[in-house]
Amino acid sequence: MNRLLIVDDDTELCVLLTERLGKDGFVLDAAHDGRRGLELASSGEYSLVILDVMLPNMGGMELLKELRMRSSVPVLMLTARGDDIDRIIGLEVGADDYLPKPFNPRELIARIRAILRRVEERHAETARLTSGDITVDVAVREAWVSNSPLHLTTVEFDLLEIMVRNAGRALTREYLTGAALGRKLGPFDRTIDVHISNLRKKLDAHHGPEHIKTVRGSGYLLASRRVKGNL
Repeated sequence: MNRLLIVDDDTELCVLLTERLGKDGFVLDAAHDGRRGLELASSGEYSLVILDVMLPNMGGMELLKELRMRSSVPVLMLTARGDDIDRIIGLEVGADDYLPKPFNPRELIARIRAILRRVEERHAETARLTSGDITVDVAVREAWVSNSPLHLTTVEFDLLEIMVRNAGRALTREYLTGAALGRKLGPFDRTIDVHISNLRKKLDAHHGPEHIKTVRGSGYLLASRRVKGNL
């Protein structure tokens, strides 16, 4: 069974989700304040963390910043419906995806399964890929640019692997959303753009050539360079 953690001060919601997710084969532990949530989320015992933005003692954004210094555990953020700022900040800080409240439990389960499926698929790979100055080791989920390690979130790593495998090819936002997030692109969904922006900043931080280019009307591409690896 996958063991999950929810950090939310809504105790009634936590109880309901514990029961609902239990029927789908998940074990869900709960923390109701930020500091306790950070302690548990950093323990390495959970496959995924469900994190609310509004928390006592330590807010969800602060918790996520601290967590990303310690762990790459996937994080699904819960945000207030219509609060685009929280969603964008959460993704920039290192959340893998978000879900606005109130939500349908079936949608939550679908998002959780999509994230966990991506992680499992990537761990099953054994390829080590290289494109130009970028190297991606799929087995250990580590990446380097100009021999310097990249500290990537789960989604950022998945995006980089996808783009290295398709170097020089324009990939649509729809394709990237499906491949990296495991869901369809919504009409006002800018999640993939925020992840691409974060990845681009990390790749270009070493003052090398621009790696990811925006293709107007199409999507994004990784600048074409020779790709090596067990494809």
